[in-house]
Amino acid sequence: MTNSMYLCGGTAWDEEGAFLRLLQPGGRSMLRLAPGAELRFRIRSEAARYCLGYELVRDDGRKNQPCPGNAAAERGYQCKRCFFQDEGRLVHNSHRGGGLPAGLRSYLARPQWLYIATFADGTTKVGTAADRRKILRLTEQGALAGQYVARAANGLQVRVLEDEISAALGLPQAVRAGHKCAALATPLPDEELRAINAGHADGARAVLFDRDPEGFEVVKESWPRPAAFATVLEEDAPGLYPLALSTGDHGLRIRGMLGSTALTATDDAGLHFLADLTALKGQRIELGAFATNLPALQQPLF
Repeated sequence: MTNSMYLCGGTAWDEEGAFLRLLQPGGRSMLRLAPGAELRFRIRSEAARYCLGYELVRDDGRKNQPCPGNAAAERGYQCKRCFFQDEGRLVHNSHRGGGLPAGLRSYLARPQWLYIATFADGTTKVGTAADRRKILRLTEQGALAGQYVARAANGLQVRVLEDEISAALGLPQAVRAGHKCAALATPLPDEELRAINAGHADGARAVLFDRDPEGFEVVKESWPRPAAFATVLEEDAPGLYPLALSTGDHGLRIRGMLGSTALTATDDAGLHFLADLTALKGQRIELGAFATNLPALQQPLF
């Protein structure tokens, strides 16, 4: 394997499955995370993480722009310069007033969905999805159960509804990726997760039914969980990957993906782990013939 240097942009999904975004000065590429793929790398970061640039929002979607200074991140995954140029971050507060760029206004004019998503330990959130990424949004989130509760005429309206449901039901609008990964080590039974999700979804619809229906319609539609998730869910009590992915050398064989969580094997026969690949986001990595040097450990037998 030829060694290559990249800035990692994190995981994403498309219709073919999960992949890792890889950035270089000359452009972007991807590493498919299909079962059997190998992810062997060395962390080359000198900062805690690096800036991933900023987004410009246009009629046809969001356009990623690289950080012109290849700078260390100062806030989240951005340097200060890119943070203030980023139009993508304005999406989340667009319904609270203030001027918006023309491209962003056009982007927000399209229909959006309001959903309720439940994760492996029963933690549940409310969120929004653009019409064309209705299914992939929950797939990337790593939900195990999900329902759509409303279809809004535009992105401004759907965020008003999101705030209302969050306040009325006490549901968060974000769940940490590390929490989702850890929960997959001991997931609740599927029947219980679906019941939890259905209860919150019905509660959300009840709130929406009492509201002026202008600008949205209440819906009852289930999210189809990808068949690819089964590989991770069928693994018998995998442990969490015992090393920090943000430092050192690693050699992982992908057995399955669920959201941003990878079910992996190392070169040590018989050992399987859950690894939160969001830890690679914003890291400079070198792909090559690297291997994991595991500490002494024993996976649970029962």
